Amino acid sequence: MKFTYPKHEKLKSKKIIDTLFSEGQSVSKYPLRLVYVPISKENYIFLKNINPELDHIQMGVSVSKKYFKKAVDRNYFKRVLRECYRIHKSILIEKLDQPHAFMFFYQTKDRISYQEIEEKTIQLFEKFQTKNK
Repeated sequence: MKFTYPKHEKLKSKKIIDTLFSEGQSVSKYPLRLVYVPISKENYIFLKNINPELDHIQMGVSVSKKYFKKAVDRNYFKRVLRECYRIHKSILIEKLDQPHAFMFFYQTKDRISYQEIEEKTIQLFEKFQTKNK
């Protein structure tokens, strides 16, 4: 498996984001939260360029302006979340039977280290897997 975060995996569709917040379920592992929703293939604009037989996921990341007023700080934690996702996305993908959209949140004003965020990300993705069996 490639450890990439290509453009077609980035969650940008307003329709899917609205669906995430209205119908999505969530899994939490302090200070991270993962909101997810299975989505139908017709919502994927990018499928024309990709083999539809593969599992597809779309992921967005968010860090609250409420906790980090400076954009520099928000951008740092967004980069860390994207990197943790990129490295450990195989945990999410391995048992998905249909496409999903995810939103990955950092929900505290505490500044925790990259190693702690990575550990929590692995635990969060494993918790998602056990919840979706």
